[in-house]
Order: sequence, then C-alpha cells, then structure tokens
Amino acid sequence: MRSSLKFAAVATVLLPVAALAAPFDPEAATKAYLATLGGAARAKSDAYFEGGYWLILWGTIVALLTNWLMLRVGWSARFRDWAERVTQRNWLRPGLYIIPYMLVSTLLVLPWTIYTEYFREKQYDLLSQDFGSWAGDQAISLGLVTVVAILAAIGAFRRIEKSPKRWWLWGSGIATLFVALTAMIFPLFVAPLFNSYTEMTPGPLRDRIVAMAKANDVPAEHIYVVDASRQSKRISANVSGLGPTIRISLNDNLLNRATPDEVAAVMGHELGHYVLGHIARLIIIFSLILLALFWLLYWATPKLIARYGAGWGVRGPADPAVVPVYAILVALFFLVATPVTNTLVRVNESEADAFALEAAREPDAQARAYMKLAEYRKLEPGAIEEALFFDHPSGKTRIRMTMDWKAAHLAEVEASAK
Repeated sequence: MRSSLKFAAVATVLLPVAALAAPFDPEAATKAYLATLGGAARAKSDAYFEGGYWLILWGTIVALLTNWLMLRVGWSARFRDWAERVTQRNWLRPGLYIIPYMLVSTLLVLPWTIYTEYFREKQYDLLSQDFGSWAGDQAISLGLVTVVAILAAIGAFRRIEKSPKRWWLWGSGIATLFVALTAMIFPLFVAPLFNSYTEMTPGPLRDRIVAMAKANDVPAEHIYVVDASRQSKRISANVSGLGPTIRISLNDNLLNRATPDEVAAVMGHELGHYVLGHIARLIIIFSLILLALFWLLYWATPKLIARYGAGWGVRGPADPAVVPVYAILVALFFLVATPVTNTLVRVNESEADAFALEAAREPDAQARAYMKLAEYRKLEPGAIEEALFFDHPSGKTRIRMTMDWKAAHLAEVEASAK
C-alpha cells in the first residue's frame, strides 16, 4: 500500500515535468479544450443548435403558409381595396396596404414567434427576459419593420410602375443602398431602442482595448458597454457602424463572465472585421445576391399571376396585393441560399479569428472564449453539417486554429506566461 502511495506521489511530480518536456501537440490541446464541455451540458448545446436546423425549414414553411393563406382567402386583395378607398394617390396605396398586411401576418405567425424566440430560448436557459419585457422588444421591432416596409413598398411599386422591365435592377441597387444605410445608422438610432449604452469605465482593460484599436487604426474615442444581460447571457462585442458612425461596443456579459485576456481576444476578433473591411465586403457580395433575388421576383411573379392571379384577386406585378407572392419567393430564395450566405459569413469570421490571434496574441484565452460560446453552439459538427448550417466556424475548427497558432509561436506564448 505504501509503495503504491509513493509511486503515485512520484508520478504526480514527474508527469507535469514530462508534459513540459514533450513537444506541444495542437491536436491533443484541442481535444483537451473540447473535453471541458461534456455530458449533459454538451448534449444540451448540441440539441439546441441542431434544433435550429429544423427551425430554418419550419420557419420557411410558416412564412409560405401565412402568405399563401392571405392570397387564398382574398385578404391581400381586400387590403388593396381598402387602400384604394382611403386615398386617390396611387403612389401612397402600397404604403397603406402594408399596414394591415404587417399586422395580420404578424398575428398569424405569432404562435411560432412566441415558441421559437421566447419559450424555446427559456427552455435552454438562454433568455433572461420575462414575457412582458420580451413582448415589448418585439413590439418595437414590429414598429420599426413596419415603417421600413411602408417606405420600401412606396418606392418599390413606384419603380415597378415606371420601369416595368428594369425595376429589378433598380430594386436591387436601392436595396443595397438601404443595407449600407442601415449598417451606418443602426448603432446610433436602432440599437439604443433595445439596450442602454454607457461609456466603459477607465482602467487597465479599457486601456488595453484602446491600445489594440489604435495599433490597428480603428477609431477608439468612445468604447461602450451595452446591457445585453437584460436579454440573455450570451457574450459578445462588436465594431459596428459605417464611416462616421463607427463605434466599439462590448456587452456586459463579456465583461462579467470573461477574463481580461479573453475580452482582449474577443475584441481582437471584432477589430479584425473592421480592419479587414468585412462590412463593405459583405455589402458588395450581398448586392449580387440581392440582384439574383430581384431578378427571380421579376421573372417568376408574372408567371404565378398568370396562373393563379384571378383566384387571388391580384392584377399584376405592380398591384400591392401581390406582396404575399413576393414574400413567398423571397422565403424560398433564402432557404435555398442558406449554405451560400452561411459560407460567406463563415469565411469572414474565420479571417477575423486569425486576425485576433495576431492582435491579442492570446491563443488560450481565445480558445476559452470559444468554449463559452459552445454553451449554445455545437462544438464538433461533421464537415457537411458545418458547411451547410454554420455561419461561424465550429468550436472545434476555431480552437484548432488557435492551437496551431500557439504551436507556431510557442516560445513567445511561454515567455509571456512567465
């Protein structure tokens, strides 16, 4: 018995020494990190994320059924007739049509929305709001979306009337400009409607973030903390805005749940999006996707109206009552395009991960931050699964990148740890 105890004591001393003497193995290090989330916690994370695959499909089906119902029972035509009775101004009628359309479609999908965005999030302990607070945010969102939809409908149908053969070109161009404008005004006028933004308290961590930003020519006059904990426990940060509205924001969950090194690693990732021009790149790429979408609307809508328009009470592509037809085509388009859009975003995220390693030089802190995200993101998907459904690299992919970087910079990492 005593000899066994002596052997165990010697092993306790010698094993760490042997580990230090052994060469660093990125694969083994990655597995060690992944192993820190297991059992019920891993199963819960996988179940939540995999359930999201089905939500993409079922969400599309709900949108299709909702808009088909409004066509089939004649509600869409009645909304148009109401708009025509209210005003003689033809250009204003599409905007008026949108008001009952948005209200009815929202009510039709409300059970689905409540389940997916409230009860399901509560089930997985990812939502901290009570129902009243959550419903308040939903009401604000509905108001914003309705105002935007009214303006978009007025502009879009005016263009369809004026340029029936080229409206899809105009539409995609205007939609791209709108995306850029949204990116510019969102941090100043939209985000504060849902959360409070306060200046980050001066201190070593703020100084470190400012130094990283200045080293990479990112504007850092203001760094904001957002009270995201009122909605969830997810950690996040961002460099949002466009041009003069650029701002650095960290959510309070990140500050409360992460170490300073982990915060620096996350901020390195977000700074990477800015430095690498990802916002502008995505706007350009999505302008091509929007061009394809608007061409589909231009090509397919007249064919559907020719076959079913009489039964729906839809007169043509410039009739506001056609909005559900457009909505059906948009839903189908983005369902099919999901792997493409996910891949485009995932590539940018991977580039930002690589940038963070150079900017923060904290591979282990970066890996630990990824493990926090694994509370609601599947860690180890298959290759096809990751390509189809992940808009960020999987946790396994991201951690392996950090460990490969650590292996290439091992002397530096070990020196900084002393």
